[in-house]
Amino acid sequence: MDALLLTYGSQGDVQPFVALAEALRAAGHGVRLAGPARSAKLAGDLEYRPITDALIEAVDTDEVRRARDSGKGAGAVARSLRAVKAAAREALDDSWSAAADGADVIVHHPITAGHHLAEKLGVPSVLASLFPTNVPTGEFPCATAPVRLPKALNRLTYRLDGLAGLALRGTIDDWRGSLGLPKRRGRHDFLRDPRGEHVTVLNAFSRHVVPPPADWPDSVHTTGYWFLPASAEWTPPAELTAFLDAGEPPVCVTFGSLVGADPARTARTVLAAVRQAGVRAILVAGWGGLAVDEVPDDVLVVDQVPYDWLFPRVAAVVSHSGAGTSSAAAAAGRPQVGIPMDVEQPMWAARLHGLGVSPAPIPYGELAEDQLAAALRAVTTEPAYAARAAELGELINAEGGAAEAVEVLERRMS
Repeated sequence: MDALLLTYGSQGDVQPFVALAEALRAAGHGVRLAGPARSAKLAGDLEYRPITDALIEAVDTDEVRRARDSGKGAGAVARSLRAVKAAAREALDDSWSAAADGADVIVHHPITAGHHLAEKLGVPSVLASLFPTNVPTGEFPCATAPVRLPKALNRLTYRLDGLAGLALRGTIDDWRGSLGLPKRRGRHDFLRDPRGEHVTVLNAFSRHVVPPPADWPDSVHTTGYWFLPASAEWTPPAELTAFLDAGEPPVCVTFGSLVGADPARTARTVLAAVRQAGVRAILVAGWGGLAVDEVPDDVLVVDQVPYDWLFPRVAAVVSHSGAGTSSAAAAAGRPQVGIPMDVEQPMWAARLHGLGVSPAPIPYGELAEDQLAAALRAVTTEPAYAARAAELGELINAEGGAAEAVEVLERRMS
């Protein structure tokens, strides 16, 4: 089997695909990975085809960041629609360049053009879903639903989620035309192939966090999270190991690539809460650039640290509850404090709270010193959080994850 994996977005959108690519290669299959140019280093020695970062940059402007802080990021993106359309066309062209050499199957992120490329090549498309926003169910609403509706309307929330892509359909249709693809009925539905049949869906998350609902079709497979094997080559900086050895396990604070419009204010609030709670802390600055002017002795600021190395060594993880960060913390068996911004992050934060792994989420726009300090005291002093987090970690680590996804693909292609 020769597989093309197609993804786009932040590090949390790319790293699971790298894990799947590694698992496919370990099983003896051919694989190449296409994703944002900025993430090429994550792929290591895998064959990697870069897709322009222009679309990421078009939806991550200062205006969008300010709007995201207030929970109105979608409106800011809509106002920059012309730039978004131009960037989308560039990303579509790069995606075709990555696929033009052919493949036996295309496994793709929902925000990519994977199913269109599979149609062009005449091969199966497989949807890789990192969170439950794609396959409708009556049991719970779409993970990105901005408001909670009566349960009877749960399925409707998935249709509403799809409205976000309507503005780009003209751009996609023009691009499809350049590839000689028709304007057929259902062409924008990545859950159905050109014949109208269900495509295979790989849910790259844990059934212990999101139990598969009974009304999902048999074509949907919830495999567990796709984690990369721990790197034996990474060596922690001396100051990091010294800090960890100098006292009680610290909490880790990271917002990945998302810090909002004022990272300095965020850092000040976090430092004040850490001081009030009386805990030590490691701040992972990350792509978003948590800006810290003065660092107290009981706080260490680092740039990038592999989560699978760091998280087992801390007392708790404070994050934006993105899929990648929250799953890594869950696998490490650590309690969490969720400070979600938008998209699917409130869903993950709510799920982990419901599982007893974290206190009630603190929406990013409402982040305040006293509230965060109380949450930090809870996850570091109340045994129930640590006990439940350890239980969940054991369940997650027992799942097949990327290896199970490879088995599903092998059966699909046999």
